[in-house]
Amino acid sequence: MSPLYAPQAYEEVIVPPAKAVPPRQAERLIAVSELDPLAKGSFSGYTTLNRIQSIVYPTAYRSNENMLVCAPTGAGKTDVAMLTILRVLSQHRSSASTSCSMAASILKNEFKIIYVAPMKALASEIVRKLGKRLQWLSIRKVKLLVIDEVHLLNDDRGAVIETIVARTLRQVESSQSVIRIVGLSATLPNYLDVAEFLSVNRHSGLFYFDSSFRPVPLEQHFIGIRGKANSSQARKNLDRVTFDKVSELVHEGHQVMVFVHARKETVKTALALKEAAMMEGLLDEFSCEDHPSYPFFRRDISQSRNKEMKELFDNGFGIHHAGMLRTDRNMMERMFEARAIKVLCCTATLAWGVNLPAHAVIIKGTEVYDSAKGSFVDLSVLDVLQVFGRAGRPGLETSGVGFICTPQDKLSHYLDAVTSQNPIESRFITGMTDALNAEISLGTVANVGDAVQWVGYTYLFVRMRKNPFQYGLTREEVANDLPLRRKRSQLVTDAARKLAEARMIIFDDHSGAFTITDLGRIAAKYYIRYASIEIFQVKFQPRMSEADVLDMLSMSTEFDQIQVRETEVKELELFRKNVPCNVKGTSKDKSMITGKDESTVTSKDKINILLQSYISRFRPEDFALVSDQAYVAQNGGRIVRALLEIAISRKWANVSAVLMGMSKAIEKRLWPFDHPLKQFSLKQDVLYNLERWADNYSVAELAATSANQLGELVRLNEHHGSAIRDAAKQFPTFEITYLLRPLGSDVLKIAVRLSRQFNWSSKVHGSVEPFWVWIEDHKGLTILQLAHLVFRQATDFLDIDFIISIPNGKPPPSVTVRLVSDKWMGAEDEVGIPFDELIMPTSSDCHTPRLDLPFLLPSALHQPILEEIFSKRIHALNSLQTQAFWSFMRTRMHALLCAPTGSGKSTLAYFAIWETLQSTTNGWVLVIVSCYSAAAETAAQLRQVSKFLDVAVDVVTGDSLLRPFPGKAIRIATPDALLAAMSRRSSKQEPLAALRLALCEDLQLLDATYELGISLLLHATQTYPTRFIGVSSSLNDPSDLAAWLNVDPIGLHSFRPSDRDQSLTTDALTFTIPQSPALLKAMAKPVHSAIKRTPDEPSIVFVPSRTQCRSVALDLLTQCALETETARGYLPVDVLPDQIELYLGRLHDRELVDIVNRGIGFFHGGMTKADRTLILELYLEGLVRVLIVPRDSCWIVPVRAATVVVMGTQYLHVTEKERQLRDYGLEELVRMQGLAVRHNGAGHFHLFCQAESKDTAIRFLNDGLPLESKLLDTDILRQWYRDRREDGTISNKQQAVDMLSFTFLARRLSSNPVYYDGSATSINELLSRIVDSFDVDV
Repeated sequence: MSPLYAPQAYEEVIVPPAKAVPPRQAERLIAVSELDPLAKGSFSGYTTLNRIQSIVYPTAYRSNENMLVCAPTGAGKTDVAMLTILRVLSQHRSSASTSCSMAASILKNEFKIIYVAPMKALASEIVRKLGKRLQWLSIRKVKLLVIDEVHLLNDDRGAVIETIVARTLRQVESSQSVIRIVGLSATLPNYLDVAEFLSVNRHSGLFYFDSSFRPVPLEQHFIGIRGKANSSQARKNLDRVTFDKVSELVHEGHQVMVFVHARKETVKTALALKEAAMMEGLLDEFSCEDHPSYPFFRRDISQSRNKEMKELFDNGFGIHHAGMLRTDRNMMERMFEARAIKVLCCTATLAWGVNLPAHAVIIKGTEVYDSAKGSFVDLSVLDVLQVFGRAGRPGLETSGVGFICTPQDKLSHYLDAVTSQNPIESRFITGMTDALNAEISLGTVANVGDAVQWVGYTYLFVRMRKNPFQYGLTREEVANDLPLRRKRSQLVTDAARKLAEARMIIFDDHSGAFTITDLGRIAAKYYIRYASIEIFQVKFQPRMSEADVLDMLSMSTEFDQIQVRETEVKELELFRKNVPCNVKGTSKDKSMITGKDESTVTSKDKINILLQSYISRFRPEDFALVSDQAYVAQNGGRIVRALLEIAISRKWANVSAVLMGMSKAIEKRLWPFDHPLKQFSLKQDVLYNLERWADNYSVAELAATSANQLGELVRLNEHHGSAIRDAAKQFPTFEITYLLRPLGSDVLKIAVRLSRQFNWSSKVHGSVEPFWVWIEDHKGLTILQLAHLVFRQATDFLDIDFIISIPNGKPPPSVTVRLVSDKWMGAEDEVGIPFDELIMPTSSDCHTPRLDLPFLLPSALHQPILEEIFSKRIHALNSLQTQAFWSFMRTRMHALLCAPTGSGKSTLAYFAIWETLQSTTNGWVLVIVSCYSAAAETAAQLRQVSKFLDVAVDVVTGDSLLRPFPGKAIRIATPDALLAAMSRRSSKQEPLAALRLALCEDLQLLDATYELGISLLLHATQTYPTRFIGVSSSLNDPSDLAAWLNVDPIGLHSFRPSDRDQSLTTDALTFTIPQSPALLKAMAKPVHSAIKRTPDEPSIVFVPSRTQCRSVALDLLTQCALETETARGYLPVDVLPDQIELYLGRLHDRELVDIVNRGIGFFHGGMTKADRTLILELYLEGLVRVLIVPRDSCWIVPVRAATVVVMGTQYLHVTEKERQLRDYGLEELVRMQGLAVRHNGAGHFHLFCQAESKDTAIRFLNDGLPLESKLLDTDILRQWYRDRREDGTISNKQQAVDMLSFTFLARRLSSNPVYYDGSATSINELLSRIVDSFDVDV
């Protein structure tokens, strides 16, 4: 280092280039021709790897070692990353790969990569470079974490790097998965600490290359400018030294890049250099007129509209910044690369985004405006290193020169930083609270112990032990607590308390457990600081205007750095007068000179004004304000979206609508009062005339007007009118219709249909149009129910059901359906639903109280054979069977038993079957079950007894159901078979006359086919002594069902779900995340916790679809690994690998092997029967502890579990035309809950669902299911009526009405007319109207 001192203007320190270290004896450059075909294809254009790449090649490409590569900028570190990426690709290729199908051989779904870059420009450059070179392999995903510029750990962004690495290392260690970490860094003094943090083996994965390994040796000049900072003398000295250095380098025949820190400064500096050269008589030295291609470049540049660029080119100067047109920037890059420009004045984005080297680079000044901080800051060392990396042209020159001109008091700072004198420290503590919230939200940290372990993976932990004073620790504290557990515990406890105070988590001080709240989850999703959440907790209200929202938003700590500068006040005041919303904080003070009011603009006001000016499309003149405006808009949009989710989670209707409008206003840069058609690409004159002459017309009115009339309306021609009309027809509009469907005395279903009323254009609408729709109360304050819907091009309409509570059966005056587009400003609608004429059904308390009776023994059957058979299976009847026994077994009256799952309903009904057949000499019994699989199961159970009693048991079809037969028989039929048989014209007299008993199973699943079949059977047997027994899950009001089956009150046994004998707990956990993979991921941690509460017991987990089984299994295994720190998953600890290996070989689907080997199995209809059977075998033997089942397979699961978890209550219904989100049926939830009912132990049912679904689901699970007729929901009844009119079975209207009077529909029309769009009138009149509607079709 040799200092040179100028007399007055500056002080200069020169760091000479390092001497190159000679290659070792065994060292050689690796030729690309030596690489395998995979690597060779990605290094096309290369002859050899460079020296650094050749040294690291064996580790990078031939091993999976974690790596840290410290090397000078420009040394080719990106290609080291490329080698590690190619390593992952080489390990994920199919065995049948060939060189001619390299891309096809890569198993792209088996791996991922994350490449972390510190800024957008660098990220874009990396994507461009790697994407271009991997394009031939069609690569999109990879299994590797690359962290570029890892020395930024001591920067503000360092906390994010620590969070990413800590999470990855923890997952690797706990799950034993292979995730490789590769760190790329500039040279830094404490690289050993960084290697330890990245879990790099210092002997095999650590590579440190100092400046002697730089491809082109760099001479560094550090120039300290004398003079008071920002004084005219200091600026003059800076201009002078810049010119001196530039002119000296140009005189020597070199090209120079001068880096400045504002777009305007590029032109200003270039003009200043040109004028100084002219004054010194040196302008000719800068000219490039003698360049052979000069005439062609001169012609190209003459076509540009950039006046300054054209003028400067004539004298050998160029400019380059992000504000220029892409074509102009490309031209400047091309000319500089061809040496047709000698001096290029540019901003730092050129150094990041484009690889354009020069012999010399000069950084003119080190004061940069940082919009994130709202003030001028020192140029980052990262930027300095990146700019210096552009000095020297590899392959063309043997040296490069870098100059940095900085105020004299900053000279030592840059000297130390660039030459790596100071060790880098951790900045993790500053972001620890928000990082902890993110981990809790993800489910990776559940308590203080987890958090302490998590901090142990950070760079903070490494440096606290090495430099304890920096972090408030003494040497004694470190010596007495080497793992620093107390310090880590203190840090995480302090952070947790802050989060708890902000209501982002629930922190149990006693157990140390953390539970995320909606607020915390939303904050983590949108990266909102906890300090901002604290402010929102105070300021956020259910009713707010746009001005209120903007005022609250401006207080967010994300904008703490924004400051007001004197030079901006005038422009901010001008904006304030023109923005639409009042800026609440602006205060006025009396001027001491004029005595007039003068506004004082605060930082909060500035944020508000800038956001409004951004929406209003005002462009500031001040370059710092331009940057501030962009920063405020970028962060404002994110924060508004977070506030919207908070409002929705709190069910605040008014402010949710306001925030939706504000979110779209920022995105579209339009106010809600702007014309909606501004969102289309209409010409400016058309929009101007539209607002001037047709502002009072709605979009719907414009769409309904002819093109000629529209042209005249806006004072333009028909062509312009057609453009307006097309846009209006494409503007999203909908028709909202609804039906009211009471489900009980205090529950109302509102069936809403949204019908599309606009023309779809893929160019305008893309592939989807998302909408919010909700029901709000009559005051417009509270969201009662809410849904997020997606329309697609093929979607004509969407149906959605909202279920709301009607307290005490007294409806409010009205509710409102509100529809709001998630993308389009002004695309919203509302429909009021008056409840003036709403008639809710009266409550019927027909439930049977459970009596405390002594349990009956099998001897009560009084049938020796039956007693002998059943005494081997059951010791005694349960309480509900005992209570219903007399009416079932000792009378011939019709009976209905409604009881919870697992109560032995079917067993009691089977007793009645055997009693009936034993008491008759010939006759038969009909058993009606809901589906064919249930028929097969019922037949198997009945045959276990029938073989002793000489009774035939058959599963019959519609053709064979009513065939005559000798002797006694039990015929089992599905509703389809029953309806087919009862619809035939052949004589039914003889078989039906011998029908002694009709058992109707699973009446809670009564659909149109089932109801019509039984109704016809009731009608046909009305003169015969056929007994009807109905069996159902608990119903909230079974009185009409009993009346339909002619059940006497003494024969009705209606028990509530809570009356079951078995122990069953039901818990509900709510989420505000829409149905998505993110929702299932958020549920993984609580699902694992639920499974863990019943150790060594089996669990069943229900997911929405088959495709989600694997992802949910992997999430659960991750949670299990994080907790147990083993890769066994849920496999019992006493199970040896050999025990399960025997079973794994029998699996047909080999993708199941890894999952089953860790104690998880799948069960659904898409699996082979052999695999399903094997999984059940493993489940029953305890080798599979967790069974994951999709929703549609809940009816075929033949096993029960100690814990049953339902992960979400919505699923995606997909048809050729649409993809629609639908809710689980209540019957499905009851079925799933029933699988947790066990006779040999307690059961636990966990329902995880959206917040708005919880009350309805829990209410019906506790009170029993609602049951309404489905006859009018399908065409089954209508088609049956047509057929009967055609075959003459029904010849007149009265016969049809008589037939309908035997239906369950007839009973419900009287009790709940509103559900069927009827009114409180006579039942015969309502049935007549139905027949009339059928006759219209006939």
